[in-house]
Amino acid sequence: MNQSVSRLKIFGIGLNKTGTTTLSKCGEILGYRCTGCNKKLLRDVVLKQDLRRLQKVVSLYDLFEDWPWPLVYKELDIFSPGSKFILTTRKDEEIWLNSLKKHSMRTHPIKHCRKLAYGYNFPQKHEQEYLQFYKSHNEDVRAYFQGREGDFLEVCWENGDGWEKLCAFVGKDVPDIPFPHANKGTDKQAAKKFWPLINRFLSFTGI
Repeated sequence: MNQSVSRLKIFGIGLNKTGTTTLSKCGEILGYRCTGCNKKLLRDVVLKQDLRRLQKVVSLYDLFEDWPWPLVYKELDIFSPGSKFILTTRKDEEIWLNSLKKHSMRTHPIKHCRKLAYGYNFPQKHEQEYLQFYKSHNEDVRAYFQGREGDFLEVCWENGDGWEKLCAFVGKDVPDIPFPHANKGTDKQAAKKFWPLINRFLSFTGI
């Protein structure tokens, strides 16, 4: 796979609910063309092992976050040389799991990416599998990029990482505006909207 890259590509390769939307907001403020979760590309990656459409999307944007990008960082490193990779994490895995659980209860019970990405529709009753996925992913990413500080950055917004660390990594001036924290808290309206569907789904299928 060969790709000619004329603009810097920045790939967010942290799992969802690790501050990926915040990374995208930062990218927009810094002037990057950003794109987020793409379920069609996730299907291509997981079900077909086909990266052709993904490569086309890479040519259209500068910063990428959420699915399917965390699953293909090795391939991206090959066909998009000179790119930057950012691993977003949470303070600890239990915080991440609890956040994902809350998120799962306010999203449509079927129209989501968890089954494709993690192998299970909901983290409830599959806590250990989800936790192992999170830990293994982060460990594998760190091992892969070991010694490549110029290409790889790990951040945790909860621990105080922000503009200074991010901008130094991508070579941008620190903007004179507060650091954005996107998707903070629970969308109560979404939870009310989808809870009856989720409850019915779980009662018929289990988790």
